[in-house]
Amino acid sequence: MLVYPSSIDLCSRTLRFLTGQLTARRQEIGTRWRRLPAARQALLTLAHLRCGDTYAQLAAGFDIGIATVYRYIREAVEALAEAMKTIRTKAFVMLDGTLLPIDRIAADTPYYSGKHKRHGRNVQILTDPFGRLLWASPALPGSTHDLTAARQHGIIADAELKCWADKAYQGAGGPVRVPFRGRRLKRWKRRHNTTHVKIRCLGERAMATIKGWRLLRKLRCSTNRITDVVKAVLVLHHASV
Repeated sequence: MLVYPSSIDLCSRTLRFLTGQLTARRQEIGTRWRRLPAARQALLTLAHLRCGDTYAQLAAGFDIGIATVYRYIREAVEALAEAMKTIRTKAFVMLDGTLLPIDRIAADTPYYSGKHKRHGRNVQILTDPFGRLLWASPALPGSTHDLTAARQHGIIADAELKCWADKAYQGAGGPVRVPFRGRRLKRWKRRHNTTHVKIRCLGERAMATIKGWRLLRKLRCSTNRITDVVKAVLVLHHASV
């Protein structure tokens, strides 16, 4: 197999942060020797999460076995998932949902999204008023409606959390602000919708940030691990800004 040098569009601060997390974990469990030092394990993990490199590609590039690559990435993702903290201290936040595509067959009905016409996992995202990522929910089956997902995660029940959301959350009530639906709206309702769109448009940056991690564009891992992968990406995003 041919091997060539490549690059990852992340700053060195992200690599240092993940290296620190892995070093602390190794000290905690008393690791004496590894095929790769913590810095190389961190680089391997970033190549997988950011660039979507497969286990076989990483095994060849780092001169280790595929099973070792799997263990290293899983360990790093779990360490990052534990480091995630929910941030809900803003005056108001943006709420939106996204579908993370997965490789499943047609028989896996719970994972099929009728809206997106593909299999995936539903993840709810909270951002601050400037579109910066704050929180990502556990992943639910792709067939779950955004409103149902928000209710299951307790976002709507939290009276102290004021959210601006799109029309998918109609009927949420409480702290969730949504635009009016319909074609022939009164003038004041149209003005309300225009203002609502101006507030929410900045929140769309978060979705672009999430999809910037190429692994999330097509997940091939176990569906039980997707929640930890999303948390790991969120922690690394905060470490790089």
